[in-house]
Amino acid sequence: MNDVLRLEGVGKTYAKGGPSPVTVLSGLDLNVTRGEVVALVAPSGAGKSTLLHIAGLLDTPDTGRVMLNGRDMTGLPDRARTEARRRELGFVYQFHHLLPEFSAAENIVLPQLADGIAAHKAQARAADLLSRVGLSHRANHRPAQMSGGEQQRVAFCRALANTPSLLLADEPTGNLDPETSDRVFDVLMALVRDTGLSALIATHNHALAARMDRVIRLTGAV
Repeated sequence: MNDVLRLEGVGKTYAKGGPSPVTVLSGLDLNVTRGEVVALVAPSGAGKSTLLHIAGLLDTPDTGRVMLNGRDMTGLPDRARTEARRRELGFVYQFHHLLPEFSAAENIVLPQLADGIAAHKAQARAADLLSRVGLSHRANHRPAQMSGGEQQRVAFCRALANTPSLLLADEPTGNLDPETSDRVFDVLMALVRDTGLSALIATHNHALAARMDRVIRLTGAV
């Protein structure tokens, strides 16, 4: 199986409290192959966040199925889905969501400790990742002591801490100015390529999307 992620016939409908439910996704098929970086471009309200939540096992589809590394995740119990999220998926959001009371290195070490990795190995992994993104000198700095671009680079490292097979990113540079956004995106792409990771990256930036391997466009419920 060459697909890290495959969505087959995925549909999702929400009851918004109004006179009729709202269908966000309908019959959606999507795949991400090993080592591929896919851009997800969608206008507001087209279902981008819903798609990412379903792909990231944070939500379940009403119809269809979610395959992760050839395994059907759709009907699994919550505990198994949580374990798959922790070990196989990395998440990056528009805002870094780093823990403010911990240093850059500690923010990368903590998810590894939660996965049972020995402390010395977790610390070595954190040091290696920070070196890859040019932030070794910031290892002991807390988020408030770093710039926005630096904070987001640490968030990338945290997402990769447990060596996932798939990175899911929702507007990972959307909170940065254009110049910083370009630099941070360069770091993200280098990190993904160097680690052989697959990635599904949602963005409104068409110039950034064009630099990825493939672009998927959502126009609404499909």
